[in-house]
Amino acid sequence: MEFTCQPFTVHKRVPLTISRGTTAKSTNLWLRLRAEGLEGWGEAAPFSIGTHRQTLTMLTADIALVQSSLESYHPFDRQAIESAIAPLSLHSATRAALDVALWDWCGKAIGQPIWRLLGLDLSRIQPTSVTVGISSPESAQQRSQDWLQQTSARALKVKLGSPQGIEADQAMFQALYDHVPTTVSLSVDANGGWSLEDAKRMADWLGDRRVTHLEQPLPVSQDADLAKLKRDSPLPIFVDESCFNSADIPRLADLVDGINIKLMKAGGLTEALRMIHTARACSLQVMFGCYSDSSLANGAMIQLSPLADYLDLDSHLNLRDDPFGGLTLSDGRLLPSAHPGLGLSYVPQAR
Repeated sequence: MEFTCQPFTVHKRVPLTISRGTTAKSTNLWLRLRAEGLEGWGEAAPFSIGTHRQTLTMLTADIALVQSSLESYHPFDRQAIESAIAPLSLHSATRAALDVALWDWCGKAIGQPIWRLLGLDLSRIQPTSVTVGISSPESAQQRSQDWLQQTSARALKVKLGSPQGIEADQAMFQALYDHVPTTVSLSVDANGGWSLEDAKRMADWLGDRRVTHLEQPLPVSQDADLAKLKRDSPLPIFVDESCFNSADIPRLADLVDGINIKLMKAGGLTEALRMIHTARACSLQVMFGCYSDSSLANGAMIQLSPLADYLDLDSHLNLRDDPFGGLTLSDGRLLPSAHPGLGLSYVPQAR
């Protein structure tokens, strides 16, 4: 296998503010592996959850290790490759790029999209939510209306956990709620921005406002309090920052109702599949999410989307300069291509 890596910077149409800060752009890595005249693609995107960071510098250094360690392998040597990279201690976002590139190559070699190789049914794909970040009530109301006009979205995720407190959260959510059609479902993600007391109050308050579920209400350091919140909450509780991979799921199984799987946390589609099966064995629901990912990473997760209860794969929809194409948004549902592998194309954006 031959590897090349190219950084690319994507800019958000609207900067996204969550409880930990605001993001306006991201420089990600495009990994390409070549063998037998075919090319497989993967993406590594830096991310931070506050207690854990994977920077562009870290991921770039990882890619150099991949390039020097795996040249003698064939893309079909999946088990041998997994053993070879184990001692390298690669970051999960790097492993995600490599794993997706291997899947993409294999799909192209066989001539089938990944979802078809897995025998999945695209009719089971749920609508993807689009995200409204923390802002003033007026801005949140306008952002929700802009999203609905742009995408015909059928689901909105609302970011709460404002540093100004739950009164600000309530004012923002109410302004949005008053103007969103009842045909659009609503969920809330606090990104660990609440105390246990505030989370209980907000769960009760949001429970009267047709919210479907509540995501990461408490900081990772307060995972032990999730059981108390779940016991009293009228809403299903999901975790994101508290759950990286399949090994995290058993300890969370009795504390929450569901998990958010993200490609960059999981380390690829292979581990995402393990997480899905582990979550189902633990009677948990499954959501797919994203960071500042382009259509390349989201296009990978969409391959597994018939297996998810909820989807939040909207980051590429908020980019001014997404360099990849091939996904279709239809009636609020994000659909993968029927072309082999990921079925994506490179469409560089004019600046």
